[in-house]
Amino acid sequence: MAGNDRQPAVPARMEAEFSSLMRELSACGHQAPALIERAHLPRWCRRPLFFFLGYIAKSEGRVTEADIGYAESLIKAMRLSRRQRRRAIGWFQQGKSAGQLPFVRGLAMRLSRRLWPAPALKTAICLCHASQLNGRPGKPRRYRCEDAIDQIGLPVSVSEDIFDSYASKVWTRHSESLSRPTSYQQACELLGVTRRDSLEVIKRAYRKKVSECHPDKLAQQQVSARDQSLAKERLLHYQQAWELIKRHNIIR
Repeated sequence: MAGNDRQPAVPARMEAEFSSLMRELSACGHQAPALIERAHLPRWCRRPLFFFLGYIAKSEGRVTEADIGYAESLIKAMRLSRRQRRRAIGWFQQGKSAGQLPFVRGLAMRLSRRLWPAPALKTAICLCHASQLNGRPGKPRRYRCEDAIDQIGLPVSVSEDIFDSYASKVWTRHSESLSRPTSYQQACELLGVTRRDSLEVIKRAYRKKVSECHPDKLAQQQVSARDQSLAKERLLHYQQAWELIKRHNIIR
């Protein structure tokens, strides 16, 4: 996980728990709300979590709709009552107004992390997700996220490993070319196959790509509106690639 150039390293006691949570995050399509819905967060973690979310959201001067939508998706994942929702929003507002982090915020996680690291690690994943809502995070959002993670007593290598996972699984996907394929070679590359593959192999690859963008699957993963829009665009280009490949094989 963390290399020798990342100090301090994640304590061995946390390693297994962190690895398990990262696998779970990957299984959830790197959607933190879906992770929290499966791996519940203790009640006493709610106040620092939403406070830190507000703090990160204001990092560049204004809170975006994506920040608000993400906080709402966590509230839904936690199945908070109307009263609990109001309190969560209040904590978010407090964090948004904070110029710096109070020492007491996150104290319970700092004290419990050695014997029970899961709550702090789940919170860290939620905070990293918040900082990259619009793709690769800029310095202000990333620095505030790292400050919050340090406040809950976790080493910076935790945030680095989480961001590395998003970089390889999410940011790469968002940055991939979404242009319409105009040649057989481009169509094959888009579907992840080669020119030598049979039509049946290409068809299976096409169906797999389409299933990844299926609206029902995205709904289960609670993806953001931006991710849904990107998925629809990818779906369109997958369909265009398949039509081009079919026409090529008919003509040939």
